[in-house]
Amino acid sequence: MVGAKRVLVYRLGSLGDHLVALPSYRLVRRAFPQAEVRLLTNVPVSAKAPGAAAVLGGAGLVQGYLRYIVGTRSVVELARLWWQIARFRPDVVVYLAASRGVGAAKRDASFFRLCGVRQMVGVPLSEAMQQNWYGEATGESCAGNLEPEAARLARNIAELGDAKLDDPANWDLQLSEAEHAAAARAIGDLAADAISVSVGTKVQAKDWGKENWRALLAAMAAKYPGRVLLLAGATEESAASEFAADGWRENGGGSVVNLCGKLTPRESAAALERAVLFVGHDSGPMHLAAAVGTPVVAIFAARNIPRQWFPFGDQHRVAYHQVDCAGCGLETCIEQKKKCLMSITVEEVMRLIDEVMEGKNAAR
Repeated sequence: MVGAKRVLVYRLGSLGDHLVALPSYRLVRRAFPQAEVRLLTNVPVSAKAPGAAAVLGGAGLVQGYLRYIVGTRSVVELARLWWQIARFRPDVVVYLAASRGVGAAKRDASFFRLCGVRQMVGVPLSEAMQQNWYGEATGESCAGNLEPEAARLARNIAELGDAKLDDPANWDLQLSEAEHAAAARAIGDLAADAISVSVGTKVQAKDWGKENWRALLAAMAAKYPGRVLLLAGATEESAASEFAADGWRENGGGSVVNLCGKLTPRESAAALERAVLFVGHDSGPMHLAAAVGTPVVAIFAARNIPRQWFPFGDQHRVAYHQVDCAGCGLETCIEQKKKCLMSITVEEVMRLIDEVMEGKNAAR
């Protein structure tokens, strides 16, 4: 792989998927400093799920994108994808895709070989590479050994070097002056000690509910009066955000700045960087806040295993209830009525918020 001139990185997903891969992207850049790096990724599925380019932007990690529609069975589309890869002629493929089983990984590897690729890094051809833990895990014995997705990705490409997950520099989005300026214009002069909140999610099973959010913002305003509230999210989430913010307005909260749909994801990151705290679902904005170093309180459904998608870093706090159906992976939960998520109370989340805020005050 030494002297590789063209590197293709394979990673699908939207905002959060690419944010948790930032240290791995940086490792690839360090391992192949002279290579042209392109990212093979998906066409964005919706405005609420921005793709890789909206995240990586001007970070200098990739020089181009190859895109396709996930799940396509069209012979024409697959032939077009083959031609895109074959024409690029990558010397190496670095595999950073999500776990979809060993069989799917083998099929992917066969397709890349068909495209002329001879060297691959990180293809998860074993269960150990597929899972977010090391070795065997039964019952509760693996509870302390579960990995964040960022760590699994880094482990799978460790032959390239150490991704240094604990180094904040490896999470740096390299936000530009223009992106910071756009955030400043949107917020104005109101952001002193602001608290940022994102109530939206594109997945029903992750939605804590607008009434819970309204009650939480009422409690936050009463406990921390006069502060500015920054609402982050997509355009479609603006109305739900305003509904929740009424609880803030009615209980002593300060000015409300609704940024939903008004900034790009990278400009939103610049805005979130100005806040002393971020509170939200398991979502892209949550990972944006964590990437720029803002302490996070996150409200998680148990559809994924513990820690897999938690914000990376010790300064964050997570509300997560382990239930008998944990790890279901459901996007819509009807039968169990989201019991993992809806059993999380406003009081429980407030305790986590107080813990973070008291820690920040102590640090000051």
